[in-house]
Amino acid sequence: MHPPARTDSYQERLLTSYVQQMSTQQTNTALSWRRLYLSRAKLKASSRTSALLSGFAMVAMVEIQVDDTVPDPLLIVFGICTTLLVTVHLVALMISTCILPNIEAISNVHNLQAVNESPHDKMRHCVEMSWICSTGLGILLFMVEIALLLWVKFYGRSINAAVASTVIVIPAAIMFIIFSLMFYRKLMAHKHERHEEGLKELEEMACALNENHGGRGMQHV
Repeated sequence: MHPPARTDSYQERLLTSYVQQMSTQQTNTALSWRRLYLSRAKLKASSRTSALLSGFAMVAMVEIQVDDTVPDPLLIVFGICTTLLVTVHLVALMISTCILPNIEAISNVHNLQAVNESPHDKMRHCVEMSWICSTGLGILLFMVEIALLLWVKFYGRSINAAVASTVIVIPAAIMFIIFSLMFYRKLMAHKHERHEEGLKELEEMACALNENHGGRGMQHV
C-alpha cells in the first residue's frame, strides 16, 4: 500500500506546483496587460495635451502685439517661459509619438503572451516622464504663460487688468500643485493597497492548496 501512496503524493506535489506556477503566470500576465493599457492611456493624454498647449503658446507668441512701453525684463521672462513651455510639451509629444505606435500594435493582438513584446515595461520611465512633462510641469508653465501674456498685452494700457489676472492665476496654480500632490499620494496609497491585496490572495491560494494536499495525504495514510 505504501508505494501507491508515495506515487499519489508525488503526483499531488507536481499538480500543486503546476497550479501555483499557472496562477502566478496568469497574475503577472494580467498585471502586465493592465500596465500596458495604462501606459497607452497616459501617452494618448500626453500627446493630445502637449499638442494643444504648445500650439496655443506658439500662436500667442506670434500674434501678440508688443508695445514699446513693455520693459525688457518682462519680455525676457515671457520669452523664457514660452520657450520652456513649448520645449517641455514637445519632449512629451516626441516620447508619445515614438512609444505609442509600438504599444498600439501589441494591444491590438489577441494573444495573452503578446504583452511580453511590448516596450511599456522597459520604457516605463519614459512614459512617466512624458506624463509628468505634459500634465504636470507643462500645465503649470501654461498658467504662468497666461499671466505673463496678459502683463505683456496690457502693460501699456491697464496695469490693473494685468494685476487682476495675476491674482486669479496664483491661487489657481497653488490649487493645481496641491491637487497634484494629493493625487499622487492617493495613487501611491491605492497601488500599495492593491499590492497587499494581491499578496494576500496569493497567500490564501497557497494555504488552500497546502490544506488540500495535507488532507489528501491523511487520506492516503
